[in-house]
Amino acid sequence: MKINSTVLDRQFQAYQNEYEAAALRVLRSGIYVLGDEVAAFEQQFAEFTGAKYCVGLNSGLDALILAMRALGLGPGDEVIVPANTYIASVMGITENDATPIFVEPDKYFNIDPEKIESAITPRTKAILPVHLYGQACCMRVILQIAKEHDLYIIEDCAQSHGSCFDGQMTGTFGDIGCFSFYPTKNLGAFGDGGAIITDNPDIADNIRTMRNYGSRVKYQNEVRGVNSRLDEIQAALLQVKLSHLHELASERQHIADLYLHGILNPKIQLPMIRDGADHVYHQFVIKCDERGNLQQYLADNGVKTLIHYPIPPHLSEVYSKLGFKKGDFPIAEQDADTILSLPMYNGFTAEEIDYVIDVINNYQ
Repeated sequence: MKINSTVLDRQFQAYQNEYEAAALRVLRSGIYVLGDEVAAFEQQFAEFTGAKYCVGLNSGLDALILAMRALGLGPGDEVIVPANTYIASVMGITENDATPIFVEPDKYFNIDPEKIESAITPRTKAILPVHLYGQACCMRVILQIAKEHDLYIIEDCAQSHGSCFDGQMTGTFGDIGCFSFYPTKNLGAFGDGGAIITDNPDIADNIRTMRNYGSRVKYQNEVRGVNSRLDEIQAALLQVKLSHLHELASERQHIADLYLHGILNPKIQLPMIRDGADHVYHQFVIKCDERGNLQQYLADNGVKTLIHYPIPPHLSEVYSKLGFKKGDFPIAEQDADTILSLPMYNGFTAEEIDYVIDVINNYQ
């Protein structure tokens, strides 16, 4: 049996008629940029998350960049960020010429709230919690720290659509929540896409202006802007998927439960869930000290896996000028050497799941 790490077309096939109708609706409308579809999706996604405002953008990275720009972050400012995140989280900081301050992850793969306070300096302006792999960070503690030190919170929710902490949706704890709609995401588009959510009308208006060349009125450019607009077709398709997101999330939870109860190999460390946190399983990430051997064994048996992520940002070539070396963040580095993402996608059949579990349990 051949099992891919990610399969996207099965989810499309499940709602094919709805997707095709949405795409045709846009094509026939003659309006393809910043029309009614974007406005409708922004309203629906804001209501889904519980935020007051949503602004659709071109990507999750643009959401991070414009969020920090809207808060005035720039040269000389420091932003606390987990050391084990995807590099886009850090690029959102450095594209504004601010400085990333890395903090080690905890056993849940999220930023360790107990290590944040020691990283704060007089130059610290914001905390960037990343709800990695779909599990919500410990926002109760992070909120308290931010309040005590008068810091912004910008949430990276690229992998946590629908995930909650203490019953509250990720993205709504801080000043701005940043989302990606890349096709592999739980709420994925059929191309690039992203958004921010916020309860602050000035922030929403500022980002809405910046995404469109810094213009509210055509040819009247008020601020330095960019071209970062969620397009009409993606917005229409996202409306379809958002209407099914609860059932899609339930399916992923069911797959995760089968993994959690079925994988019994003592060499495999299964993911843990923090009290109060939800996990929507954008990825199902295990740890194994023999990761290389395990991954090859799985591949030999037809199971494709991925590593999220093999190189921590502080050791990446692009950030070599920051002066970090191997050993500076040993927990993040150890995670990078041992984590492995098992196949996880909507439309994963029971037969396929059982096969993956059996193969893993037979690894010696």
